[in-house]
Amino acid sequence: MDNPPCPAHIYGMSFDTDIVIVGGGLNGPILALGLAQAGLTVTVIDALSTKIRKNAGFDGRSYAVALTSQRLLKNLGLWTAVQDDAQPMLEIKVSDGRAGEGASPFFMHFDHAEIEEGPMGYMVQDRHLRRALLDAMDADEGITHLAGQTVIGQTPDAGGVTVTLANGDTLRARALIGCDGRGSGTATRAGIKRNGWGYGQTALVCAIEHEKPHNGIAHQFFMPSGPLAILPLTGNRSSIVWSETQDTAGAINALSEADYLSVLRPRFGDFLGDFKLAGARYSYPLSLSMAQSLIADRVALVGDAAHGVHPIAGQGLNAGMRDIAALIQVMSEALHRGEDVGSENVLHRYEEWRRFDNAALGMATDTINRLFSNDNPLLRVGRDLGMGIVNAMPRLRRSFIREAAGLTGDLPELMR
Repeated sequence: MDNPPCPAHIYGMSFDTDIVIVGGGLNGPILALGLAQAGLTVTVIDALSTKIRKNAGFDGRSYAVALTSQRLLKNLGLWTAVQDDAQPMLEIKVSDGRAGEGASPFFMHFDHAEIEEGPMGYMVQDRHLRRALLDAMDADEGITHLAGQTVIGQTPDAGGVTVTLANGDTLRARALIGCDGRGSGTATRAGIKRNGWGYGQTALVCAIEHEKPHNGIAHQFFMPSGPLAILPLTGNRSSIVWSETQDTAGAINALSEADYLSVLRPRFGDFLGDFKLAGARYSYPLSLSMAQSLIADRVALVGDAAHGVHPIAGQGLNAGMRDIAALIQVMSEALHRGEDVGSENVLHRYEEWRRFDNAALGMATDTINRLFSNDNPLLRVGRDLGMGIVNAMPRLRRSFIREAAGLTGDLPELMR
């Protein structure tokens, strides 16, 4: 039988690349490597140059990579490039108190020895992970990396999506993935709105060198103005993520190095001996920013583009890793079934998988921050007793350890 021509279908089957990923930070390259290994061609569009991304100097920026996120990196062949520079997190100590007064006697202590899988996670420096990602993308023939380029337009249709770059070039793909952060241009152009609010807090971030070994122990100290996280790095170094009110943080960040340390010391204590700054200082405002949808026509959002949460539990990057592993699995399975990987049905599976988990994380971090970032005496008594109860119950404590390691929920295959 003669079939009438179908121009739209023919046009839709002509692609420059299967997937366009906007964002060259961490989530974009990791996703690109996973999709390429699944058999798809991928183009990563990065607004920054490769030279900036590969800056190898120590600057203190580091990430808490949960055990299941480490499994993802290992299964994608990335872990061997960073494992020698990764610091295992063997214990986590959580306490409540005021600066200069020490911690409450009620606390939570999580030890990796209480689970069978190994360390709860690892601290990985930004410079090592970025270099490993760039090298891996360069070595993968299925990935095209367009550095120093920005996207100014995207036009979806029944057969695919056309992406327009600032230099006038266009790319035709099956799907467009936004890994471009909380201010995602991909989401805005797709008409995806966001819910959220600011916390009136700013995170002060730095690294320190200290006299005594940290023994792989991470500390979370809750103060009325916000939490202080002390996260172990290799050697006698730790990463500091320190939350203060916006006005206070601005004044602290403007201080000299010596004065900055004089403000940090009563909050930090002397359990690691004397310390000094190592690397640069950073600050960024804290807020909750949740996309109302993870998908649109031929578009999916991953990581901070989908959900920006308070760093109080260090789970922002790990939530993005779960997005990545889930989307790789959904698209890989669709490809093997002969489906259009950018179709509504396929992208809807990804959203269904990740929507509840992301919403629950946003709610949990928001609730914890509101509960602990205050000096209400009744709330202080309640939360201190609550931590004491959790710490005294081995089964409940073990469930918290498994949650911190990312071992709960419906895990994608790459994280098992």
